[in-house]
Amino acid sequence: MQSGIEKTLTALTPALAGANLIYGLGMLDMGVTFCFKQLLMDADVAAMIKYTVAGVPVNDDTLSVDIIREVGQGKNFLAHKNTFVHRRMQSQPVLIDRNMRGRWEERGATTMTQRAEVLMADIRQKHFAPELPTEVRRKIRSIVNEAEAKYGVPLSTE
Repeated sequence: MQSGIEKTLTALTPALAGANLIYGLGMLDMGVTFCFKQLLMDADVAAMIKYTVAGVPVNDDTLSVDIIREVGQGKNFLAHKNTFVHRRMQSQPVLIDRNMRGRWEERGATTMTQRAEVLMADIRQKHFAPELPTEVRRKIRSIVNEAEAKYGVPLSTE
């Protein structure tokens, strides 16, 4: 698998510059190889990049100044309703584990790659793509046949 840092920086920099396409998800070896586990890990990174580029809302509600005054310094903000309401402000990765070390170890101390492998197996087991309608398949076949004829490729038998 490719380094998460390398993949993140390669995608984050253009996104911050205004690019609206994150290229190369699932690709390894300069795009020569495709890996489903890498795709799932890259999807987490891409979601976090989209979250970052969208910006963090800063306003009276999200700053929670009134709540800070209400609860008081050094007290428990986690139990406050405001924390619950804003808990999803943070990005919500599927494979990145944000647990404390003890909790991570209790859950098996798995790597991101191992978690991606489990998710990939689950998707493969549960997901079944619906069959394309006959008319759509005919249209696609017609486009392929036309391209094959135009470029001198032997006609497919499918």
